[in-house]
Amino acid sequence: MIQLENVSKRYLRKTALTDITFTVPPGSITGIIGENGSGKSTLLKLMAGLVRPSHGTVSFHSKKVTRQIANQVAYLSERELAYSFFTIGEMMNWQASQFVDFDHTLAHEILDFMKLDPKTTIKHLSKGNQARVKILLTLARKAPVILMDEPLSGLDPMVRDSIIKGLISFVDFDRQTLVITTHEVDEMEPLLDQIIAIRQGALIEQIAVEDLRSREGVGIREWMNQTYTKATNH
Repeated sequence: MIQLENVSKRYLRKTALTDITFTVPPGSITGIIGENGSGKSTLLKLMAGLVRPSHGTVSFHSKKVTRQIANQVAYLSERELAYSFFTIGEMMNWQASQFVDFDHTLAHEILDFMKLDPKTTIKHLSKGNQARVKILLTLARKAPVILMDEPLSGLDPMVRDSIIKGLISFVDFDRQTLVITTHEVDEMEPLLDQIIAIRQGALIEQIAVEDLRSREGVGIREWMNQTYTKATNH
């Protein structure tokens, strides 16, 4: 279980998050949604222990999250891959040298699914194929928590559906929890158990997707449009 209690984050004069409280239940798929600059990436970095909250606490199984949580969390950044001079195979080996939970057998299954050649140098890959490599390196870990920041970014819309299905098939939800920030809410909606919606660094609502449909009678996209319009008008 991941828990944030009254978390705020400031960068110098900019406030990224204000008084955020929520819990991510184990074995779930949670989507963090919001406008650009709303604080989605900062939330993931806090959960990954990459940044510290200015106020409040972030905990995993009741233990305070620090940088030492790296062996418990597989984190996919929105940034480009480092070591672009590596081949995909070399990058897989490097990942394995850093994380003892990296599963080579699973990595090669994902490699085949993604239709990637391990001998290809990363800098020669298209943006879409680099995105596939990032997904591979993240999902091949057996970490109990998987955090993915815009994993579909750069992927051709024609292949997103198959990639999304791959996300599910390569995650063990008896042992792993998945948190994703995404703009592609229409594609991701069928997979999500719950959404955490934020706007300008503040929590709007945390709600189960099924409850959203039964309570509001709408999907995530329509609910977002309605909710954000109300917030703007106020």
